[in-house]
Amino acid sequence: MSTRVPHLHSTSPRVLLLSHKNIYRHEMWRCPFREFEGILQEIDTVDVVAPYPGKWYAQGKRAACRLGEYLKKPLNPGIPAIALDRDYDVFLTIIEKPSEMLHVTALRDLRKRCRTLVCWIVEFYLHDIPTFKSVLEVMSQFDHVVFMTAAYEPFHRIVEGQCSYLAAGVDALRFCPFPNAPKRVIDVLSIGRRAEESHQELLKFARDEELFYVYDTFSDLHSHNLEHHRAQMANLSKRSRYFIVNPGKVNVPEETGGQSEFGYRYFEGAAPGAILVGERPRNNREFGRIFHWKDAVIDLPFGSDRIGEIIRELDRQPERQVRIRRNNMLQVLLHHDWVYRWETIHQLSGLQPLPALQERKERLQKLAALVEREPIEA
Repeated sequence: MSTRVPHLHSTSPRVLLLSHKNIYRHEMWRCPFREFEGILQEIDTVDVVAPYPGKWYAQGKRAACRLGEYLKKPLNPGIPAIALDRDYDVFLTIIEKPSEMLHVTALRDLRKRCRTLVCWIVEFYLHDIPTFKSVLEVMSQFDHVVFMTAAYEPFHRIVEGQCSYLAAGVDALRFCPFPNAPKRVIDVLSIGRRAEESHQELLKFARDEELFYVYDTFSDLHSHNLEHHRAQMANLSKRSRYFIVNPGKVNVPEETGGQSEFGYRYFEGAAPGAILVGERPRNNREFGRIFHWKDAVIDLPFGSDRIGEIIRELDRQPERQVRIRRNNMLQVLLHHDWVYRWETIHQLSGLQPLPALQERKERLQKLAALVEREPIEA
């Protein structure tokens, strides 16, 4: 028994997107790529297949992953089969965890129906390679395997397709505070993982200086509605003066095997013009290439208690603050919106851009011109 992909456009869609949005519906860390998938459907012609998990999916996934540690043959973890009855130029799926690659096995005749297969992998650490034999087998079916982790070179020897790096991004139009910039009423915003030493110092600093410090007070990273959570994230960021950033999983190096990677948080703070304070990823050449401008991140080692001292120093330099805010917004508007990431996938897959893509770039450029000429609050 299989389902068929619905055709969503009067013109022939050229992209087939496998979305996991109905399999993982409440995990907050998936918001950024849900955002990307939405923008993709605005700037290209896309058919979306978003299956629901079968009744025994949880058990099937555990079994498929366990067997996949020893066997190369991939097993469907419990996604109903999906029949493709037309051709596409590009197939794309975004894989946040390696095990999600097994969902691809539900699509029948994928190679026959899609000229170019592309997967974008968010998190696959090198020390996990030996435990995902069946996943690597699925990865080898793709023409292009794009990694959001900078340490991807060893995969060249393991998978058959071309491997490359592609950073995260952000909806820069949504996160930019202009044209109607709100007051920056939040002094410090800290979302996600944090160092307890810095947190305690910020609590004390906020009491002593009567500052507004906003931080997480929960540990279960699930949301009632991911779209509402994303909207709140953008609204908080646009109203924040300082934004705490750190490499991914910085407090659990045993999960990363010592890799120091960066994800969405740096873009989410820079896009609205907040001043990023925190640690830069170590030994990560891609970070220096992307966040290359002066004061892109104000350095604060993870676990440091110097956060109050840093804020006091920056508060004495309003001109420097304005420069940082303007540069952060401009760099994201002109280089790090999701549209630029889709352009990179165009180049890999041989697609030509559609007018809607260029229209979005023009909106970004107009907003950047506004940011350059309008006064900015320190």
